Amino acid sequence: MGLPATAADTTAGVSASTESGSAQTALAVTAAPTATVSFERPVVKTTAAPKVEAVRTQSTDTANGAATAAAAAGQDASPVTKTAETVSSASTSGIAAIAYTGIGHSYVWGGTSPVTGWDCSGFVQWVYAQAGISIPRTNAWTIMSPTSTPQPGDLVVQNGGAHVGIYVGNGMMISALNPSQGTLLHSPAATGSSSYYHLNK
Repeated sequence: MGLPATAADTTAGVSASTESGSAQTALAVTAAPTATVSFERPVVKTTAAPKVEAVRTQSTDTANGAATAAAAAGQDASPVTKTAETVSSASTSGIAAIAYTGIGHSYVWGGTSPVTGWDCSGFVQWVYAQAGISIPRTNAWTIMSPTSTPQPGDLVVQNGGAHVGIYVGNGMMISALNPSQGTLLHSPAATGSSSYYHLNK
């Protein structure tokens, strides 16, 4: 069934047709050649990406913490010499932390690496090197100052130089002891007489 020709005004540009016997209705849309078509653009709201800020590592420098605590308590500022000593002490305590990473590695006479093994002097040299400090592989204490009050990170020289390790505080040291025990934490008293040396920087 078609639409009468007179109905064209009310449905300008639109015509519908139905095939007889079909359940489907097709709708055809036509437009004049001069017609213009426009579409509304959806409004898209954008948000700027967050600004990436560099992450600052938290300082573990106990010297700065101590200085801040002292200032908060109203104590006098430390003299330059005391500050230098405190910074040096904090630096050597970093050496003690590095020494802990060597625990469990094997002992190899003449060795200098955690991968292939090290002996006592090779271990000590490696630890100081990780802290950016170059020391001789043997007789390292000859460039250091003896001390009777060892701090973590100081050198422990035992039995007249036959064995060396690193003092880590609380009366303990870490050293590459022997092939059967490897690198371990132990008391200096367990392995002989000890002398302590501090590296002046």
